[in-house]
Amino acid sequence: MAHLPQIKVPATYMRGGTSKGVFFRLQDLPEAAQQPGAARDALLLRVIGSPDPYGKQIDGMGGATSSTSKTVILSKSSKPDHDVDYLFGQVAIDKAFVDWSGNCGNLSAAVGAFAISAGLVDAERTPQNGIATIRIWQANISKTIIAHVPMTDGAVQETGDFELDGVTFPAAEVQLEFMDPAADEEGAGGSMFPTGNLVDDLDVPGLGTLKATMINAGIPTIFINAEAIGYTGTELQDAINGDAKALDMFETIRAHGALRMGLIKDLSEAAQRQHTPKVAFVARAADYTSSSGKQVQVADIDLLVRALSMGKLHHAMMGTAAVAIGTAAAIPGTLVNLAAGGGARTAVRFGHPSGTLRVGAEATQVNGEWSVTKAIMSRSARVLMEGWVRVPSN
Repeated sequence: MAHLPQIKVPATYMRGGTSKGVFFRLQDLPEAAQQPGAARDALLLRVIGSPDPYGKQIDGMGGATSSTSKTVILSKSSKPDHDVDYLFGQVAIDKAFVDWSGNCGNLSAAVGAFAISAGLVDAERTPQNGIATIRIWQANISKTIIAHVPMTDGAVQETGDFELDGVTFPAAEVQLEFMDPAADEEGAGGSMFPTGNLVDDLDVPGLGTLKATMINAGIPTIFINAEAIGYTGTELQDAINGDAKALDMFETIRAHGALRMGLIKDLSEAAQRQHTPKVAFVARAADYTSSSGKQVQVADIDLLVRALSMGKLHHAMMGTAAVAIGTAAAIPGTLVNLAAGGGARTAVRFGHPSGTLRVGAEATQVNGEWSVTKAIMSRSARVLMEGWVRVPSN
């Protein structure tokens, strides 16, 4: 019986924020996969272990959740005043599909560290001790991210005492600045609010008309009020991810919101755009118990937010959605801002299923148009394994 040998591809398995993914240097990929297209997608699908009808990704590096079914390709930047180009691929679990439509804010925290260690950053850009400021070009959405990476004795510092809810162990803090985070999405005209409104009436079959804030910042996101769909905002994953009817409802909301935002031209296209937009629900602050058993007090947060990624409630919060939350919270009148108590603010701390997260953003309004110069938050990152991944040579 004929068989195919396996090929070895240099790779690094990293945690970034509350996500994990397989990182590659562009130059290390097989030649056919160094360009966008079917060969690249096929390689990444096989690396991660998709499509898997069992939903476990046993025969690959994926962890069978949206947070752990991720890939990153990095190269020296082709853009002026940038150090590294960063391309993110969200790999579907049960479908033969890699979604390139958005960024991963959590894995953004690992990009600077990987770029330094992989020799993609010029040596004069990294201090022997102190903070390396790495200028990242996010190629999926054509935006700049600034990562502040700690250095000790000429190497990236990964360990430390910074704690991040949703991550078990402390690590070194990496501060991220998402510059001009309003996403330039095709069909959305580059506007932060593609409909022109802070709050819209969104007609959803089976639910009626929902109030919705639809924003392009960090990642296109649809915010709705928790109480409008029968939730309190304190829900954990099991309350939603085991409920097929609820998941169908959220996907219907997401599809109709995508259409309204101009991200798709027909509802049928939503199934091929799983990574974006996100859908999230918000509520006023309340006491709750996080998934780790930690007590979150109402005095510690400004509001509650729960968000879905790739069709399931996220165990914490996507980094890009956190940018959307911080941006929307800074703009008086959005559903996020109103849930946080209304008024002007430059930072917000929200409660998510794993605990709390703080994100800052400053919004200004010029000629009726809102803009945000940057959103700031802290994450952490760590190399978990490095070497080669192996895939069949076909």
